[in-house]
Amino acid sequence: MKRFHVHIAVDNLQANIRFYSALFGAEPVIRKTDYAKWMLDDPLINFAISARGAKPGLDHVGIQADSDESLNEINQRLVQAGLSATEQKSAQCCYATSNKYWTVDPQGIAWEAFHSLTTIPTFGQDVPVPVKTSSCCSA
Repeated sequence: MKRFHVHIAVDNLQANIRFYSALFGAEPVIRKTDYAKWMLDDPLINFAISARGAKPGLDHVGIQADSDESLNEINQRLVQAGLSATEQKSAQCCYATSNKYWTVDPQGIAWEAFHSLTTIPTFGQDVPVPVKTSSCCSA
């Protein structure tokens, strides 16, 4: 199973937790001083927000894989289409250690395909990896 992922940078974490909890009808499953995450089954999404000084708005979107095999399948689809992706092994971000592939869509939106391995006690320092777009996707 794969789960859609959206991460939004916010300027007021508490106001946004209140808003998204009401919208989703559920409280976050992870709540930190700078981060909150909802793992919803309807719709099937990993929705995260963080207040870490980034410009408010869409930070990145992605697909959360439930295994490294599933993650590699996503990467293989990108490779077969001739699209660039950058691999990260054991990346530490969002209170988790994950294996990842980063790419960028034609609009310049960062996409993360990832498989979380374990939780960690800190947010971590991982940031989206710059990826050069292939010739098919450049403006």
